[in-house]
Order: sequence, then C-alpha cells, then structure tokens
Amino acid sequence: MSTTLIVVIVVIAVLVLAAVAWGMTAGRAKRMQQKRVVAQAHREQANVAARQAEKARLEAKEQSDRAAAQQAEADWLRSHADEIDPDATRDEERVS
Repeated sequence: MSTTLIVVIVVIAVLVLAAVAWGMTAGRAKRMQQKRVVAQAHREQANVAARQAEKARLEAKEQSDRAAAQQAEADWLRSHADEIDPDATRDEERVS
C-alpha cells in the first residue's frame, strides 16, 4: 500500500470517529433537553396540584369553622333553654 492510501484511510477513520462523537454528543444534548421539558411539565402539574390542595384545605377549614360556630350556637340555645325551662335539671342527659 502506498503512503497516500494509508493517509487517506487514517483521515477517513478520524472523520468517521469525529462524526460518531458529534452524533453521540448531539443525541445526548437532545435527550437532556427532552428530560428538561418533561421535568418542567411535572413541575407545572405539581404546582397545579398544590394550588388545588391549598384551595381544598381552605374550604375545609371554612366549613369546619362554620360547623364550630353552629355547634356553639346550638350549645348556647340548649343552655338558654335549660335556664328558662322550669322543669329542666342539670342532671338530665343532654343530646350532643
């Protein structure tokens, strides 16, 4: 084989290796970008879920506060009824 042919083969081999390396790097960058997109979508979904959970928590607290207020009013009415009822005694069982 001539020296020229050997040089051409070596140059082609180096170019092929460079192309393969570039392709692998570009593929890796593309996969990383796809993972970033998926991660961002997951973060957005998590934020939506967190907002919904916070809204549900606040609604539950409001409902609990209303129930406590209604219970306090019922207790006051029961107590007031016992105070004005001449037949009521403190030993009677009360329905809660």
